[in-house]
Amino acid sequence: MSKIVLLDSGPLGMVTTPKATSPIYQECKIWFNSLEGNGYTVILPEIADYEVRRELILANKLTGIQGLDELKAILTYLPITTSVMLKAAELWAQARRTGRLTADPKALDGDVILAAQAMSVMGEGNEVVIATTNVGHLSQFIDAREWRYF
Repeated sequence: MSKIVLLDSGPLGMVTTPKATSPIYQECKIWFNSLEGNGYTVILPEIADYEVRRELILANKLTGIQGLDELKAILTYLPITTSVMLKAAELWAQARRTGRLTADPKALDGDVILAAQAMSVMGEGNEVVIATTNVGHLSQFIDAREWRYF
């Protein structure tokens, strides 16, 4: 069994932001660089890539896009599949039935897609956790932790 970390868009954005001088960005980069040494395999989910990439494209931040592409080339990339989207639809409906919405009712809801992606990896017998800045939405479906608490 492998210990796997899936990156949510918050930590992913901090790790790939070039020239970030903010202490939290530097702390996140140190955390990220320590994961492999602590026995974790890091996976880049397609939904997180999409969420970060669209903002970089909108802001025309070419260096940020390059950093995201470089990270994508070295990490395992987890594409969105039909089975993931089917599971995400179930999670979305479950959240609404229980009144624990993870996004605006008309939004695509990347959190349920990310949770479904994590579940697909977990289904292979792995210990999976999502590293995030938004534990509340994700933790109703899967082990999700603030990236600092690993």
